[in-house]
Amino acid sequence: MTRQNTLKIGLFGIGLDAYWPQFKGLEARLQGYLGKVAKKLKRPGVRVVNLGLVDSPEKALIAGHQFRQADVDLIFLHVTTYALSSTVLPVVRRAKVPVIILNLQPAAAIDYATFNRLGDRTKMTGEWLAHCAACPVPEIANVFNRARIPFHQVTGMIDDDPQCWREVDAWVEAARVAHVMEHNRLGVMGHYYCGMLDIYSDLTQQCAYFGGHVELIEVDELAALRTAVTQAQITERVKHFRQVFEVQSDCPKEELARAARTSVALDRLVEEHDLGSMAYYYMGTGNPANEDAISSIILGTSLLTGRGIPVAGELEIKNAQAMKILDSFGVGGSFTEYYAMDFDDDVVLMGHDGPGHIKIAEGKTKVRPLQVYHGKVGRGLSVEMSVAQGPVTLLSVVQTVDGRLKLLVAEAQSEPGPILEIGNTNSRYRFSIGARRFVEAWNSHGPAHHCAVGVGHVADKLEKLGSLLGMEVARVG
Repeated sequence: MTRQNTLKIGLFGIGLDAYWPQFKGLEARLQGYLGKVAKKLKRPGVRVVNLGLVDSPEKALIAGHQFRQADVDLIFLHVTTYALSSTVLPVVRRAKVPVIILNLQPAAAIDYATFNRLGDRTKMTGEWLAHCAACPVPEIANVFNRARIPFHQVTGMIDDDPQCWREVDAWVEAARVAHVMEHNRLGVMGHYYCGMLDIYSDLTQQCAYFGGHVELIEVDELAALRTAVTQAQITERVKHFRQVFEVQSDCPKEELARAARTSVALDRLVEEHDLGSMAYYYMGTGNPANEDAISSIILGTSLLTGRGIPVAGELEIKNAQAMKILDSFGVGGSFTEYYAMDFDDDVVLMGHDGPGHIKIAEGKTKVRPLQVYHGKVGRGLSVEMSVAQGPVTLLSVVQTVDGRLKLLVAEAQSEPGPILEIGNTNSRYRFSIGARRFVEAWNSHGPAHHCAVGVGHVADKLEKLGSLLGMEVARVG
């Protein structure tokens, strides 16, 4: 399931068949506009299902069936000129997927002087109709509202309008991420950290909102896979560790070998279950094989996270979803929580123990030995990194009191400065509203104490994803 089918985007334009015999060349001109839009929507990993101009209720009914048969994920409705709402409703109602209204003109303005010199009022009307995309949008909006069909709008020009096409691109990206989540297989291995009431999750609720599948996995399976790892595989994985990480000189060779054995076994586990993300926690007390597996898991889970299979510790399922979302947007998605506040510099220190997203680190991620995993069983190797300096986005999947899920989002800057060198991920984040106001505003939404962080500012894309998924999106700052 993690090898998803191609994202399919439906596209159709609308017009009025009564116009074609009246205004020579208008239909072909509008089809040309639609062809331009189709080309702009094309990109790797996306198939555009273009049904052309729908100009009658009869064609609209057929188009709705065609989109449904094509299994489109999203529809772009290109309003090319005035058209009856009866040519729109049957398409969208039958397809039953989110719809974006493209209110796009062919130019910034009509050339009034040239227009008024045409002399022939029939030609003049035809020229006007080639520019009147905005005309039927209120009618379409009215009908969608009365039919209880959610819709979104992009208003602008077909050409020379970067702002407009950035917004379209963001909708396509949001649809792609929704498609990824729909086909994702989330592994859940172990049990919750006892007493962390905020992280307990409703798995049915997760599937209902995001789609996908939750695979429940026994820690015993990982422990069994470790026994099949060969010495040659261990040697090769330790070599890989030294290439990818900055392994500190005080890391014992036996701990590197132990972590390597678990890392190879983890890869096999992920492959066998076709996982796209995972949440885990276990103590293994009284079972040496299970404790050995779990206490040597951090380097392997960091490698997985860095290659697009995010792993969240403490069985934080909601945060595994948040990490997968950010990673699917191409911005990373590392496990984090409040570490401390620096009131002198007005920043919030945030990080976490366990796996880090090594692809978004500032420099090379360090590997350090720890004599104790704070609050957890065992000891071994851990990773230490800061998220790359520059813009970042925080995301939390919040389970609300009324049994819903919502997305909580904030944008910040990752800044240089001292961090806690304790073998954990740790960064300094500056918020536009200040550290005090940020933590209070963020906390007021009642999130779990974990969140995901990615590089870049993508709050606008997350808002669009929430719209496509029917989820509230709260933005702090």
